[in-house]
Amino acid sequence: MDRKEILSKVDHTLLVQTATWEEIRQICDDAVSYGTASVCIPPSYVKQAKDYLAGRVKVCTVIGFPNGYHTTAVKEFETRDAIANGADEIDMVINLGWLRDKQFERVEEEIRVLKNACGDKILKVIIETCLLTEEEKVRMCQIVTDAGADYIKTSTGFSTSGATMDDIKLFAEHVGKGVRIKAAGGISDFEDAEEFIRLGADRLGTSRLVKQAKEID
Repeated sequence: MDRKEILSKVDHTLLVQTATWEEIRQICDDAVSYGTASVCIPPSYVKQAKDYLAGRVKVCTVIGFPNGYHTTAVKEFETRDAIANGADEIDMVINLGWLRDKQFERVEEEIRVLKNACGDKILKVIIETCLLTEEEKVRMCQIVTDAGADYIKTSTGFSTSGATMDDIKLFAEHVGKGVRIKAAGGISDFEDAEEFIRLGADRLGTSRLVKQAKEID
């Protein structure tokens, strides 16, 4: 798999709290230059980035980020606001406390509410695998499938660790038909990225690959 094909699966990401417009504009430029799937940026920059990109690259943003414990009403508002501002894709964080409490129906219903708010836009569900048991990860594969989301995503990149090969294997074994997989956090290089894709990841959340491509060029 060549670099161009791998980069076409990357959500080029900048979500640090201190991100400035100049830094966001730079990752937008890089995303255009290297043909990434999207830029994944804070909600406050969505409209500005959408106007700046003018359709050249999709704009992705995060909801309930990074902890996931916002109320469903707040997450729904965030989602509708982001889409009104031009977001093409939404990456939401589940309520991990509800999952830990085995309130599976509430977790599923929240995902359904946000998918409804997304309409025809893509919804990715971040489950923060580093904080879950294997049983909980498998249960989330079922919940994400049943709720009608488009992707299950490993990580925010703001917790104790990011994507692992074992998590992608587990997802690939347990997600339902039509649910795709996003690996995010800790993807170190193109060799690493290719292995994640081989195991079943359709998207990669990272900033490192574009940086490495620029260094190579």
